[in-house]
Amino acid sequence: MEQNLQGKVALVTGAGRGIGKAIALELAAHGAMVIVNYNGSKEAAEKVAEEIRSMGGQAVCCSCNVADAEACEQMVKDLLSQFGKVDILVNNAGITKDNLILRMTEEEFDRVLDVNLKGTYHTIRQLAKNFLKNKGGKIINISSVSGVLGNAGQANYAASKAGIIGLTKSIARELGSRNVCVNAIAPGFIETDMTAALSESSRAALEERIPMKRLGQAREVAALAAFLASDKADYITGQVICVDGGMAM
Repeated sequence: MEQNLQGKVALVTGAGRGIGKAIALELAAHGAMVIVNYNGSKEAAEKVAEEIRSMGGQAVCCSCNVADAEACEQMVKDLLSQFGKVDILVNNAGITKDNLILRMTEEEFDRVLDVNLKGTYHTIRQLAKNFLKNKGGKIINISSVSGVLGNAGQANYAASKAGIIGLTKSIARELGSRNVCVNAIAPGFIETDMTAALSESSRAALEERIPMKRLGQAREVAALAAFLASDKADYITGQVICVDGGMAM
């Protein structure tokens, strides 16, 4: 176990599965104490925390819907009371409600923006004083290649992820003088439960769009998150880094 994040406290939102889970495990492997945030399955989040503990790491679970401003405020108060600080914030929680724009309801649009974009805003806003007080910290926002390129049938999702990019750059400018680094990761098509359900022909068509001709692994996104969370990335801020096999170049 590497120790470059030893003594650091990391909050990872939406950490019960997929990319969030991989990031939680990776940060813990580098020595961070990880707060596994979830809104859906408590059981899945507890499994992630237990996996971290089984490899000698530290983890606790924390239920909160980041789209709920008051719930987010209470979560941060509780965490700061318990741990005294948060050094690393990974905004990973996100949902999709795909539809073509002619069929997309206002509820579908609003719900995705509320969770993906406003949820990211809520956690940053509530933890900003913590980072300023500590005169340092790392904020890592999970965007998407859809937010860079756009994607048919995902106007709401792409808008939320593009919004995260603008939010990232603005907060990086606001907090940079206090040693707070704020960056975004834009994953491309990553192996998940959703992609596992694709037909062979759909998967082949997907891979054809990717210069590296394969889907990415969640651990490949997590490796970048761990780097950005470390002191090796102390002079990197306001950046959007794609982990997409070359799709968005």
